[in-house]
This record gives sequence, C-alpha cells and structure tokens, in this order.
Amino acid sequence: MEDIRYPGENCLDSNEILVNEGARSFMDLSVWKKAHSFVVDIYLVTKNFPKDELYGLTSQLRRAAVSIPANIAEGFGRLSSAEKMRFYNISQASLNEVKYYLILSSDLNYADTTGLVDRLNEIGKILDSYIKRIKENPM
Repeated sequence: MEDIRYPGENCLDSNEILVNEGARSFMDLSVWKKAHSFVVDIYLVTKNFPKDELYGLTSQLRRAAVSIPANIAEGFGRLSSAEKMRFYNISQASLNEVKYYLILSSDLNYADTTGLVDRLNEIGKILDSYIKRIKENPM
C-alpha cells in the first residue's frame, strides 16, 4: 500500500483539486490524504496533553479531527451532488471545530499548534475549492 502521509506538503495547485475525476477511491483524493495525515499528527500531539484532559480536550480534538477525512470519505461514496455536499459541509464544520480546539490548546500551553493550524487552513482551502467545483459541475 502506498504511503499516504504528506506532512508539510503544499498542494493548492488547482490541477490537483479533483472532484472524483479519475479518483477510484476516496484515498485517491489529495484533500483526504492531507486530512488523514493531519489526524495522525493530531493523535501524536495529543499524546502529550495532560492526562486529566483525556476525556476532555484530547477526546474532543481527536473526534473532531477524525470527522474531517471521515466525512470526505463518506461524501465520496454518495451518488448525488446534494448528498456529497452534505458530507463535505459536515467536514468543513468539523474543520472549524478543530481550529478552535487548536487555539485553546495553544492558549493552555499544551502544544505549539501554529503548524497544525497552517495545515488545517490549507485543508480548508482545498475542501472549499472541491465544494466549489461540485457546485459548478453538479452530477
């Protein structure tokens, strides 16, 4: 299986933002790859959070982060543009939730989240472009 982690990769090239064109699996989508890599890194960072946050911020941050690529994957499998959009919008909402948790984590001095926020912003831009293309070219 191909390594799907792309830490620090910059991919805002519009040629790489595909709307299921040529993608045979959600794992072929660059937005999913970046979101998945982000989740893996969230798990690594939150391992160092205080133990008393295990059922608080750690759990909430991990859950919200996992929701981003999970909803991209679920949306990929939907047949209509409206169904796809519903799941991609949930992914966007989870992205905003994660952004807040990263701000909070930084404010509590649990971690330096600057790099994670930058990556999250990049994922958001790709997801926004993906959604825009679906709106412009409905199925």
